[in-house]
Amino acid sequence: MVTTGRRPSTWDAKAYFATEETRNLELRFADSGVFRRGRRSTPSANFWAQYVSRGEPDDHPTAGLLLHFAYGIQAGALFGTLFALQDADRSIEPEQRGLLWGAVYGMVLSAFGSQIMLKEVLGTRLEADELALFHAGHLVYGLSLGAWVGSRTEGVEDPQKGYEYDDGN
Repeated sequence: MVTTGRRPSTWDAKAYFATEETRNLELRFADSGVFRRGRRSTPSANFWAQYVSRGEPDDHPTAGLLLHFAYGIQAGALFGTLFALQDADRSIEPEQRGLLWGAVYGMVLSAFGSQIMLKEVLGTRLEADELALFHAGHLVYGLSLGAWVGSRTEGVEDPQKGYEYDDGN
């Protein structure tokens, strides 16, 4: 039980909690979430260690990051190519289409990554909190990619006509 007494007038957290009181709180930041001790390395570092270097994943954090960056660029290029092939009428703006299809694309990448790459190729099963972050990260990637690609497609063929500058826009 934590006894704090009266709140000091300075609202200074260090003054508010004495050392003994914070010890009683038993806040173990090192054991939770991203700060967990013994947290496994990234899936890309695992892939690098298993199929390229034959070493330990913890020895290759930079290679894993660069590998993830490389196939992220390739996935973005594929999305841009597929998005350019799509022919939609003007009832929905390109940015809106980009957000919609980007979200779908991000979730498809996430499903492929978790079901094929992690489970089948690497033999890894993520914990519930890790899986949630994995899916959230890929959704954000898809949304960002879709918004960016969508905002770049309008007016590509004819900038004056595509952006409708003559109509006051």
